[in-house]
Amino acid sequence: MLNRDQILQTQDLPVEVVPVPEWGGEVRVRTLTGAERDEWEVECTRRRAGDRVDIRGVMARLVVRSAMDEEGRPLFTVADVDALNRKSARAIGRLFKVAQRLSGLTDEDVQVVAKNSESDLSDASGSD
Repeated sequence: MLNRDQILQTQDLPVEVVPVPEWGGEVRVRTLTGAERDEWEVECTRRRAGDRVDIRGVMARLVVRSAMDEEGRPLFTVADVDALNRKSARAIGRLFKVAQRLSGLTDEDVQVVAKNSESDLSDASGSD
């Protein structure tokens, strides 16, 4: 049976190098921590003006949280989501799929985030 120290000392955030020919190189993608996954889910369902949920950039938001440099520092910040989202959808999708797999996010998990967002939208008043 594992003890607390063994669990907390385990290096359990694997990294994968992903070729991105659209950008002329490779990007390192790391597994999200539990806290990062929670932040991603909250960010994907955050409300914006008019009480509407903003789920734009769901894939770019995950890439921002998982793309790392060689020292393990984030390549992007949350402020980069819009700029990254203007890049190749194919490249972002490839990185998203790797981040999704490494972080144990199933297609159903992603659909739940989207569904929660949609149900929030349908529950919101249609009037301004």
